[in-house]
Amino acid sequence: MPRPSSSPTDSGQSPSARLRQDGDFRRLWAGQTASQLGEQASLVILPLFAVLTLHAGAGQLGVLRAVGQAPILVLSLFVGAWVDRWRTRTVMATADAGRTLVLGAAAVAALLGWLGLPALLGVTFAIGALSVFFDVAYQASAVRLLRRDQLLRANSALEGSRSAAQTGGPALGGALVSLLSAPIAIACGALFLALSFLSIRRIRRNESVPRRPDGPARVRRRIHAGLRFVIADATLRTVCLASAAYQFFFAAVMTGYLLFLPRELHLSGAAVGLALAATGPGALLGSVLAARLPDRFGYGPVLMSAAALGDGAFLCVPALHGSPAVTLPALLAVNFVFGAGGQLVSVALMAVRQSLTPDAMQGRAAATITFVGMGLTPLGSLLGGFLGAQWGLRTSLLTMSAGMMLSPVLMALSPLARLGRALPARRDTSVPAGGCGVRLTP
Repeated sequence: MPRPSSSPTDSGQSPSARLRQDGDFRRLWAGQTASQLGEQASLVILPLFAVLTLHAGAGQLGVLRAVGQAPILVLSLFVGAWVDRWRTRTVMATADAGRTLVLGAAAVAALLGWLGLPALLGVTFAIGALSVFFDVAYQASAVRLLRRDQLLRANSALEGSRSAAQTGGPALGGALVSLLSAPIAIACGALFLALSFLSIRRIRRNESVPRRPDGPARVRRRIHAGLRFVIADATLRTVCLASAAYQFFFAAVMTGYLLFLPRELHLSGAAVGLALAATGPGALLGSVLAARLPDRFGYGPVLMSAAALGDGAFLCVPALHGSPAVTLPALLAVNFVFGAGGQLVSVALMAVRQSLTPDAMQGRAAATITFVGMGLTPLGSLLGGFLGAQWGLRTSLLTMSAGMMLSPVLMALSPLARLGRALPARRDTSVPAGGCGVRLTP
């Protein structure tokens, strides 16, 4: 896909200056921020409605959360194949419109007393499914709309706002339920998604779409093409494996972590929430650093250092003892460092993945990495609970925290470690009628 060419008026400007003046990027950024706020707030509002209004028990609440998360595993690969054939603006706007209608209908039904648990399960699944469409398209949007030298800064801005939404969205959702009512809070979530729809629909740039096959493409063959593309490239393959290792052990760590803080360190619920919230400001710092450090020190050194520092921070947690006055500040520091390192790695890896992947494969590559990375999290959670019961919380937490270090080790042994200040060259694909041909360009 041809990139927007520089005009005489901006040829002397820096990539950051051009990005700030790019109206389409500002619309994408504003829309993505509003979308994330609405989505993250809804992740709290809907469960609170189930607990406070429908008096759902722990088992029912667990089912509700699982239903909302299921589309990530069920739909990611299919959505990646589908997104690559459509304009990302269209996919994101359609997903926002769908989520607005679903939440709006749920708010009306809740006000009228018609929203029971079965209907709420359907609403939660629909929101989760449409969010998969939005998230996969969003990860492919910047690379289709912006110049190559703007990608790192664009991803830093987008991921920074997403981190802020992940921190502020749940707090906003809880406040709306407390100050107003659950049905009105659901309507407010729909309002944020409507704002996202309006912003993204105003993107004017004529986004080129990869050529579609002449005949009807088989989704299975397109998914296979995405899987084969990621596996065939050593760098992308490492991104996939490192993500899977990280997500698996992090899920195991969090299972023990959420038990360790109240039972071993005797922290209150508010203190646990405060400790976890420190990840958000750390992630904001990581997003800012991601726009600067790779250009100065190189992608490889930054990725290795940030991954080792962020993942390694959790090794300090099992050693904590004492009163909350001592342990809480230490936990705040651990979560802050973890958030900063993790976000720095996330932004840099996204830029590398976007740089290596042709436009025709952006959606499928993102979906493949998401699918493999998130697919092991249920097993990780089960392992964390099993080891916690068998070995004790401190020993199991230390073991699983050490397991998280497998992710930076995998990156250190791969071509990622050798990346310099410039992004790697892009691979190319040739997509025949079946949509599964892949070739490498010299």
